[in-house]
Amino acid sequence: MVISKRGLVLSATAVILTTVAVTGAGLRLSQSQAFFEESPKELVDEVWQIINRTYVDGTFNQIDWQSVRNQYLERSYKDKKEAYAAIREMLKKLEDPYTRFMDPDEFKNMQIDTSGELTGVGIQITKDEEKKQLLVVSPIEDTPAYQAGILAKDVIVKIDGKTTDGMSLEDAVKMIRGKAGTQVTLTIRRGDKEMNYSLTRKLIEIHPVRARVEDTKIGKVGYIRLNQFSAQAGQEMRNAINDLEAKNVKGYILDLRSNPGGLLYASVEIARMWIDDGTIVSTVDRQGVTDRQQANHSALSDKPLVVLVDGGSASASEILSGALQDHKRAMLVGTKTFGKGLVQSVRGLGDGSGLAVTIAKYLTPSGRDINKQGIKPDVEINLTDEARKSLQQDRNKIGTFDDPQFNKAFEILSQEVAKSPSTQRTATH
Repeated sequence: MVISKRGLVLSATAVILTTVAVTGAGLRLSQSQAFFEESPKELVDEVWQIINRTYVDGTFNQIDWQSVRNQYLERSYKDKKEAYAAIREMLKKLEDPYTRFMDPDEFKNMQIDTSGELTGVGIQITKDEEKKQLLVVSPIEDTPAYQAGILAKDVIVKIDGKTTDGMSLEDAVKMIRGKAGTQVTLTIRRGDKEMNYSLTRKLIEIHPVRARVEDTKIGKVGYIRLNQFSAQAGQEMRNAINDLEAKNVKGYILDLRSNPGGLLYASVEIARMWIDDGTIVSTVDRQGVTDRQQANHSALSDKPLVVLVDGGSASASEILSGALQDHKRAMLVGTKTFGKGLVQSVRGLGDGSGLAVTIAKYLTPSGRDINKQGIKPDVEINLTDEARKSLQQDRNKIGTFDDPQFNKAFEILSQEVAKSPSTQRTATH
């Protein structure tokens, strides 16, 4: 999820969680609701107009968008359901899985509460339009999906025994979501193997930041695991850094593995705690208008920093890790990130339905467009199947010396500490 200063902007992934309403322009229904119910063709045109004004690609996927309008407004629609089907058909022409229409129920369900209390199985999913597959972006730590061992890039082939072939992202979300205490079975394909995961939906309270001091051969090291860029992430990160600074740590390992993203402003706020000056992220719309978020000389530490990333590090995680890498503020260790660099605006429509529209892409400070490309770590280290299984079976090993990627991060950090002026100054106090 991403929220900008200009309004509600969400990430391209669907979060399988029970939701609550958000506030914002267009979400309060009035006389216009009755109007759209009586005139479904107007709803079709409203969607066309929004795409026409704001869609990131001014060529509309190389199609004649005006002709599309004529085609769909020449039709007659006897009810809203026919209009909804036409809208979805129209949007498919853009070949953008992130630009999507939601009926009123779907729209209510995707208005995610960022307070940190969520109900569901705890995964984010997306639709790979090229392969026509439902793909796991990342499981959220300490949720049923995470505990069961579901991984980023897993393909969901069945939900409760029903094939996902041809299934929309919204329909998949509907099937996976449900009341706490009920079960859903996901059939996952990983490589050439298929596995069934029976998950019990539950209420999940997520604390985005976990931190501790690790006593090592080079002295105290601060380990911070960031699970999600929620509304509380910035303050929790600030508290963690201040606490670790007070304990005179020599350096930091920031763990962004399996962090599917969250609020844009949270990623910018956290980046400012590590980067003192310069651009953090730029967003570019189809007119080429760039909105740059800058550091503001408020960094909390200049000590050596190593960041752990993997294929489940997406969206806001990539904003943060890309900024740290471009500014040479941190070394990145792990595997290539997910590659989600598009920004969606989500708005309510006149009849209570909703529309998510890709309006911009974001770039790292050096101008890298990471969409579909991801961010490559400075030092790549893959987990073996055996190591991954060991960490899944005992999550307490994550971020310890029983974790091979953490080991590598510590090795790199030790080298950085040895040559860092900031840690040498600390030693003389």
